[in-house]
Amino acid sequence: MKKLITAFTLCFFSFLTQAQKHEFLKVPKLSNDDLTKEKSQIDEKAPVELLYRSIYYRVDTSTGKLIKNFVYRVKVYDKDKAENWLNLEIPLYDNKKGDSESLNSMKAYVYNWENGNIAETKVDKSSKYKSKENKFVTINKYAFPNVKNGSVIEYRYEVDSPFLYELPLIYIEMDTPSMYTEYVFDSPINMSYQVDYTGNLAPKYSKNEEIQSYGLQTRTYRFAYEKIPAFKSEKFVKNNDNYRTKVRAELHSTLFNNQFKAYTASWEDIRKKLWDDDDFGSQYKKNRAVKEAIPSHISKEGSELSKANLILDHVKNTFTWNRSSGFYTENGLKDLIKTKTGNASDLNLMLISMMRNENIKAYPILISTISNGYVNPTFPNIGNFNYVIACAEINKQMYLFDATSKQSKIDLLPSRVWNNNGLLLKDDKAELISLNNINKSHGYQAVSAKFNADGSISGSYSDKDLGMFSMSAKENFDENPDKYKKQYKENFSVDFTDVNAGVLDTGDFEANMKFTSNNMVDEIGKKKIFNPLLFLNTSSNEFDQKEERKYTIDFISPFTKVKKVEIEIPEGYDVLDMPKSKKIVTDDKEISYSYVVEKNGNKIVVTSQVSVASADYPREYYPAFKQIWKVISDSESQVISLAKK
Repeated sequence: MKKLITAFTLCFFSFLTQAQKHEFLKVPKLSNDDLTKEKSQIDEKAPVELLYRSIYYRVDTSTGKLIKNFVYRVKVYDKDKAENWLNLEIPLYDNKKGDSESLNSMKAYVYNWENGNIAETKVDKSSKYKSKENKFVTINKYAFPNVKNGSVIEYRYEVDSPFLYELPLIYIEMDTPSMYTEYVFDSPINMSYQVDYTGNLAPKYSKNEEIQSYGLQTRTYRFAYEKIPAFKSEKFVKNNDNYRTKVRAELHSTLFNNQFKAYTASWEDIRKKLWDDDDFGSQYKKNRAVKEAIPSHISKEGSELSKANLILDHVKNTFTWNRSSGFYTENGLKDLIKTKTGNASDLNLMLISMMRNENIKAYPILISTISNGYVNPTFPNIGNFNYVIACAEINKQMYLFDATSKQSKIDLLPSRVWNNNGLLLKDDKAELISLNNINKSHGYQAVSAKFNADGSISGSYSDKDLGMFSMSAKENFDENPDKYKKQYKENFSVDFTDVNAGVLDTGDFEANMKFTSNNMVDEIGKKKIFNPLLFLNTSSNEFDQKEERKYTIDFISPFTKVKKVEIEIPEGYDVLDMPKSKKIVTDDKEISYSYVVEKNGNKIVVTSQVSVASADYPREYYPAFKQIWKVISDSESQVISLAKK
């Protein structure tokens, strides 16, 4: 009999080799102290604290299902800042192929300290309501009643799941401090799981061994933590969740009736698994329906690169992304041809299939979007990924494509996909590759204004985005045009009128509007004083972190941002004080800033420009950014003064 070996990633620390005495899965009795304590021992300013948190997964061999048990005990110190804890949301997944999760049990209570006693309010299950998160996920929601400052919320629920292959990711570090958190996973020894543990937080108690559970020999993984501070996020990070301590597991192999079956132990295993999958590999192999959908003028094009460009234009302009991610097709390419709408996989596998039908070497690249977190390169598992893009190999050079954005071009992809690496799936091998965005994005803000005799300033404002910035602006606009237009008033505190926004013929996104303001000018004696950048000045330093920087500085894209303001000064006025121009650049030319103020006839022209040459930087660069952004805030806080002649 082939012996199963439980596989671990390199992220597992030596603490797993020794078990410490500790009783797991024992919920402590609610005490009077829990109700009467007035502040957290971990962080006295915390509005909420987890008194107890238990996540317990186990494989039930009698039903062949995964049982997921959750217990939370939450102390509320400031109800007004505890909105994320005032409702319970339980997501349930249905794969629409006959398998779905079910809620087996749910108990929830709110406890208050009243007249020296614990008063209990039970959450009425009839208050439950459901909402559809997407095609596959339904959320059961419960509202907690009678929550006050000092309340303790406690809930327990159990979910029955047929999905044994990939266990949900659990974050150990949360935005809320925790007095105690434990993670327990039990599986029969004939089912071997890879357990991926990442992060810097080591458990106080841990166990990784075989035990007897429910009468069966079981492999158990147990981690317990005490007094966990709230996780501290940092600015200019793609996704702070990448740095939280977290645990996930994926099925590695099984041994039933002396039959050994391996699942994914390598990137190549993932390629083999997907190659003939009906919702993946079988979709982009040459098929008649796709070939017939290719416009004839594309086939007549000579060069492969020109063909690839035309195919990208055809797919992104013919089909519409439904804003759903995923690397499995939602409805398939035949259905996409009919409905013209699909998820990321539908569109990008269509792109690959059309290229392959035109004899272009095209392959999928599995990625994890920025919101989904980094792929752990030491832990080959399919659960890392949630998106797919296209790749074409032309003249020994690799080009990237994503048809979900109407503005995408070769190697110009939406910001969500630039997440460090991806898994290239060629027909004969799989390869983990780096994905680095070297295409610079541009932002141009321009104001043409007139200083009126009554002290008001009026004019026009344009906001133009190029490259990746343009894609992000267009998607935000499409999601909610009214909200997009309102952001200008909210960001600048200016009443804009005649706001028009849209995509230009070049693919750039531009918004134009008019304004009049009476509060941009201060009068001190006979002087009229105002900031020549008007409402575009940067008044604070965004790189204001006082603690030592821990994480990489991420911008997703190299960029240049330019602000230019031209103000017409009325006759009869002299400029008394002009701001000082300033230029600064790092020794390696990676970061630069310039602030130039000029007087041309009766016009004041001020131009501010910041350029960052790379998409990301090691944390050691933080002092340089802090210094330059201070120069930016100091320069753009300068004012100009006018007086009548």
